[in-house]
Amino acid sequence: MSSPSTPSPHGRTPLHTVQILGGGSAGTGAHVRSLSAGLVARGVRVTVCAPDEAESSHRFTGVGARFAPTPARTEAGALAAVRAVCADADLVHAHGLRAGLLAALALGGRRRRVPLVVTWHTRTHREGVRARMTYLLERRVARAARVVLAVSSDLVERARRRGARDARLAPVALPGPCAGEPPLEGSAAPAAEEDTLRHKERAELGAVDRPLILTVGRLEPHQGHDVLLTAARAWRHRDPEPLVAVAGEGSRRAALQRRIDAEQLPVRLLGCREDALRLLAAADLAVLPARWEGRSPLAQEALRAGVPLVATAVGAVPELVGDAALLVPYGDPDALADAVSGLLADPGRRAAMAAAGRAQAATWPTEDTTVAQVLSVYDELSAAAV
Repeated sequence: MSSPSTPSPHGRTPLHTVQILGGGSAGTGAHVRSLSAGLVARGVRVTVCAPDEAESSHRFTGVGARFAPTPARTEAGALAAVRAVCADADLVHAHGLRAGLLAALALGGRRRRVPLVVTWHTRTHREGVRARMTYLLERRVARAARVVLAVSSDLVERARRRGARDARLAPVALPGPCAGEPPLEGSAAPAAEEDTLRHKERAELGAVDRPLILTVGRLEPHQGHDVLLTAARAWRHRDPEPLVAVAGEGSRRAALQRRIDAEQLPVRLLGCREDALRLLAAADLAVLPARWEGRSPLAQEALRAGVPLVATAVGAVPELVGDAALLVPYGDPDALADAVSGLLADPGRRAAMAAAGRAQAATWPTEDTTVAQVLSVYDELSAAAV
C-alpha cells in the first residue's frame, strides 16, 4: 500500500486517480469524500469530477482533492469535461452507472492502459422499455470496467451476470460528518441534556405520550411507503396509538398524504429534514420498508444508536444487520404490522435488540478499512499496467 511519505509503487509518483460522480445519492457523495480524504492522506493525488452541487454539499477540496465540475446542461458537455480531466489520470474510479458510462466513453481505447474501476452503490427500479435500457447500460458499464466493486452480494452477482470480468464485494463504511459538523449521535452530551433533547423532539412531533416510529427515505414507489401505510392501520387500535414519522420528499408525497387523510392514519409526513437521522434519538423504533436497499444509512444509524429496527429482507440489509434487526418480507403489510406491534409490546426484547444492534455495528468496516481495500485494488491494477 502507498504511504504519505513515499512515492506510489510501480513508478507512479504519485498515483493520480480521478473519482467521477454522475450525480447519485447523498450517501454516494459522502463516500467519495471519505475515500478522497483517505487517499490523499496516503499520498495519492485525487481529482473529483462531479456537478457543482456535489462540491457544495461535500466539500471535496476541503480534504485535499482537486475538484473539476461537470456541466449538467448536456451529456456532451459532461463527457467533454470528464475526458479533459481523465487525460492525465493513472486510474479512473466511477461511482454509479451514469458516471461509469461517462468514464468508459471518455477513456475509449485508453482503458487498456488507464484502468477503470466502477462502484455499484445501488440498483435502479425501472419497468418496461426503461428497464431494458437500464439492462443495456449495466452491461456496457460492467464490461468496460477492469474491476466492479459492489456494496452488496446481490449487486456482485448482478454485475457478473452483466458480463463483468472481475466483480468484488466492497462494503463501504458510513462516513462521518464533514468537518465542522456535529456527530450524529451526540454521545458526548450529558445524559440529562440527551433526555431534554429527546423530549423536545418528541413534543415537536406530537409523540410525548405515545410510541414514535421513524422511517427515512425518498417518497418513491420502491421505498415501500404504501405498505407502511397499510400496516399503520393495525396500529390505530393500540393504546396509546403509535405515531409514524416519515422523513423525506419525492413524487409520491401528495398521493401518500391523500391516503393518510382519507384513512385517518397515525402518520406524519415530515418532508425533507436535514436532521432526519437525528430524530432516531427520539424514536422507539425505526422501520425500513423498501423493495431494495444497499448499505442503508437509516439501518446503520439505527443500530449504532441502539434503536430497534424492523426492515425488509432485501438487498444488502440481511448481511448488514445480521441477527440485530427484525426482518420481514417486502410487500407484506401484515408481517410488518405484526413485527412492530410485537416489539412495542415487549420492552425487554427492544432492549436486547438495542444491545445487539450496537454489537453488530462494531463489526462493520471503518472508513480506514474501506480506503485500504480500495487502494489495494488500485495498487493491483497499477502493477498489472506496468
